[in-house]
Amino acid sequence: MRKVLRRFQTLPIRSRLAMLVAAAVAFAVAAVSVTCWFIVQGKLYDQVDSDLKDMARRPGTVQGLLRGCTQTPEENTQPFHGRDEYVQAIKEEGPPCVDTTSPSTVKVTGTDKQVIKNAKPYEGMFRDGTDDDGNPVRVLTLYLGVDPSDSQGVAVILATPLKSTRSTLNELALILLLVSGIGVLGAGAAGLAVARAGLRPVDRLTEAVETVARTEDLSVRIPVEDDAEDEVARLSRSFNSMTSALASSRDLQQQLIADAGHELRTPLTSLRTNIELLTRSEDTGRPIPPADRKALLASVKAQMTELAALIGDLQELSRSEGQRGERVQVVSLEDTVEAALRRARLRGPELTITADLQPWYVRAEPSALERAFVNILDNAVKFSPEHGTIEVQLGSGILTVRDHGPGIDAEELPHVFDRFWRSPSARALPGSGLGLSIVARTVQEAGGEITLEPAEGGGTVATVRLPGAPTPPPEVP
Repeated sequence: MRKVLRRFQTLPIRSRLAMLVAAAVAFAVAAVSVTCWFIVQGKLYDQVDSDLKDMARRPGTVQGLLRGCTQTPEENTQPFHGRDEYVQAIKEEGPPCVDTTSPSTVKVTGTDKQVIKNAKPYEGMFRDGTDDDGNPVRVLTLYLGVDPSDSQGVAVILATPLKSTRSTLNELALILLLVSGIGVLGAGAAGLAVARAGLRPVDRLTEAVETVARTEDLSVRIPVEDDAEDEVARLSRSFNSMTSALASSRDLQQQLIADAGHELRTPLTSLRTNIELLTRSEDTGRPIPPADRKALLASVKAQMTELAALIGDLQELSRSEGQRGERVQVVSLEDTVEAALRRARLRGPELTITADLQPWYVRAEPSALERAFVNILDNAVKFSPEHGTIEVQLGSGILTVRDHGPGIDAEELPHVFDRFWRSPSARALPGSGLGLSIVARTVQEAGGEITLEPAEGGGTVATVRLPGAPTPPPEVP
């Protein structure tokens, strides 16, 4: 059985569907045919039994038989039943008395004797039997009572041939078998046709997948009718959505690589130029003035720092959703902002940074959240005037960072969170254009939102809204 199942599972899906449809139809047709045959058999036998009862009630049948059994064959010349009907009488002991006009003698069984012993007068029993020639007959054994002459019970056996009834049943069985066979073959053909029609969209999907695998062309789409809502249509739409997402992801990846290459080219070119100057000075023996040498080394250090920051930003952007989700936990927003403020004060020691922080807890990745706040504060430090002020407030999950710099033009606001985008006024300043993009993604992953708007009286205000999380239990010392 297992081998048959394994073999069945290796067949094409069309063949399996056709076989399953044919098997289901075969089972249904077989059940209907068998039920029909038994119903017809019951009806025919009921009709035969009814005829036997009518025969027993026919005037002269039983009386003629009993009279004939007391007469000589020459005296018993009056027929009282049809030529194909069997009539004979039996007693508890002795041979049966058969009507001389019966076509043959019905074989008497022990069941017939039991009717004499156990039945009441004019109670009978139906059974199938045979005559002495082996022909099938339907038998009615009817108990009559006790014969006063010898005090034995007497029963009459009435029978009629079953040849025509069984012939009708055999013809019906043959017709049902032929109809069933034709029905099963038709169901198999219909199942195969339905499977081909139903799996045609799957064929298109398979061809599309093979085309994508062979050509890596993610622009391939499967045509789907707008009003189609079946499983195949849903699968086709899912495939189209998947290829669209993959194409978009690949475009973003290529754009990221192109932008990263462009951003890396400038510091690398500057680094190579400065290092070539230092190397040439060593090779030619012409020392660079100390002030110029110090400036070159400071430039190299700054460019290395910029490269390290850019690589760190690229690594942050390349991390998958699963890698980020593994480190999500309940974080104290107040503590995270304070850690970011300490780093910001080191980067802008000449600035005044004020903070008003209230306790708040969120679910986020601690390091990513701190990095996002550092990026926000770095922007404020970068664009603040010398000896300027930066105001930070945190309350009820809303963090605001306001600087007093030149602000952002209204036409630039839609692009501030794009990767590698930098305003014209900031292109001369250090940075890669990835900071705010990382901030936006980190805040969105924590379930919040960030906005950047011009502040009243000049400058820019960054607003971060984060949903709260249950306060963690205090640590046991």
